[in-house]
Amino acid sequence: MSRLLYQGVEGVPDISESLLQNGSHPERAQRVEGPAVSSGDEDPKLKEECGVMAVYGHPEAARQVYLGLYALQHRGQESAGIATANGQNLSNIKGMGLVSEIFTEDVLRKLPGEMAIGHTRYSTTGDSALLNAQPIRVDSTKGLIAIAHNGNLVNLGNLRAKLERAGAYFQTTSDSEIIVQLIAHSKAGTLVDAIADSLGQVEGAFSIVMMTRDRIFAARDPRGFRPLSMGRIRNADGPDTIVFASETCAFDLLRAEYERDVQPGELVMVSADGVTSRQYASGFQQTSCIFEHVYFARPDSRIYGRWVQQSREEMGRQLARESGVPADLVVPVPDSGVTAALGYAAEADIPFRFGLIRNHYVGRTFIEPEQKVRDFGVKLKLNPVRNLLEGKRVILIDDSIIRGTTSRKIVRMVRGAGAKEVHLRISCPPTISPCFYGVDTPSKRDLIAANKSVEEIRQYIEADTLAYLSLDGLEQACNDGQTGYCTSCYTGNYPTQWVDVDEILPARSDRYEIQLKLTEVN
Repeated sequence: MSRLLYQGVEGVPDISESLLQNGSHPERAQRVEGPAVSSGDEDPKLKEECGVMAVYGHPEAARQVYLGLYALQHRGQESAGIATANGQNLSNIKGMGLVSEIFTEDVLRKLPGEMAIGHTRYSTTGDSALLNAQPIRVDSTKGLIAIAHNGNLVNLGNLRAKLERAGAYFQTTSDSEIIVQLIAHSKAGTLVDAIADSLGQVEGAFSIVMMTRDRIFAARDPRGFRPLSMGRIRNADGPDTIVFASETCAFDLLRAEYERDVQPGELVMVSADGVTSRQYASGFQQTSCIFEHVYFARPDSRIYGRWVQQSREEMGRQLARESGVPADLVVPVPDSGVTAALGYAAEADIPFRFGLIRNHYVGRTFIEPEQKVRDFGVKLKLNPVRNLLEGKRVILIDDSIIRGTTSRKIVRMVRGAGAKEVHLRISCPPTISPCFYGVDTPSKRDLIAANKSVEEIRQYIEADTLAYLSLDGLEQACNDGQTGYCTSCYTGNYPTQWVDVDEILPARSDRYEIQLKLTEVN
């Protein structure tokens, strides 16, 4: 049973203050326990920070948000929360764990109201603690506000210090609370003006949904780093239900129609008067995260106005054009390499086969065999189909190489199953720089492509050949003629100025002695 935090829920005490007083403040909290026994697989995929969801005008708003979060679970598996409002009260329940573990039938019944927002989280900023789970609920001078945030702010240190000098009291270490505190301390006359004023002060990536007792707000940062879409559930006997979600796949469970994306720099408000919008910022170049198309988003989602399945298939086709090699089979590394592998196989006219089978039921803990098995962690998750691979020239397709350790284990596994040749193809360029906009990227010293050439990486992972998709090829694959993309993880060129120089300097032996920072830009 997940430990839950109740806020504003009738008949259930709010233990937020006792958590703070008893030393469980997130600044001192330990992270949630990981696997009981480490698999030795220390090269996980890059992780997205979170997914957000909002519903306005539905008699079972909490249940609708629950279903939406279930569809967004791939964006964060660490914590989840749902807040609801009924015009009078604003209730919030959140906990550590998966959506289905936290929100049982009994828990959902404690969340009445026709408005709800929700969040599923993988932490990047702020500790993995119960208080840092979202939505974050704050009783401010502007009234009760709950917020759920996808992204990462990059000027939070300066803003937090400024707010604390002004008397702000922070419940969490999450950067998301800074937005609420800015709203509370804004001198603007109306709540909408206060929100617009506050969003104009933060720098970085944010797609947010917010809720008061009687309204829901949705907004994206002026550069549009993170996705956020608006949909509509048609109601024959009353006003339509308005929904927002990080990905459109969340709409499908709700039978909601995709209407449009929330635009970069746009603030949308939904109330009893309907849907209104204002542009709180403009004139910024759009730099949406291209890695959403490469890996994060589900293939059945429409991101930045473009279907992810279409982009990934085109990545595979472009990869085949750029780095084709004679082979007998195209084999994806499941699940992230499947769609690109389909495109590669179609373009190269080489048979596509599931030569690696993924175990979808690996839990959070497992017991290793007494006798150490080589590459046990990868073997637990993937198993080769020997009769397909034996004696064959195999092209392996994956979406990225981060540290390289997992890729090496997979290449060894395929070769150990009898493959005659193993050619690894990656459907994006080499990842050479960390992300500061809501992606849990290792530091530059841990990114293999920042420290080794492609040939050196090939030797390390023990493949016969290795090739990445070019940056031009990736941008062409994702091009819809309208969206501009952030590619800083492939180039080291960041669209914002608030960047830790220590993270982006070339890797070198005396890295730990470098203490350079960018000078604050006023």
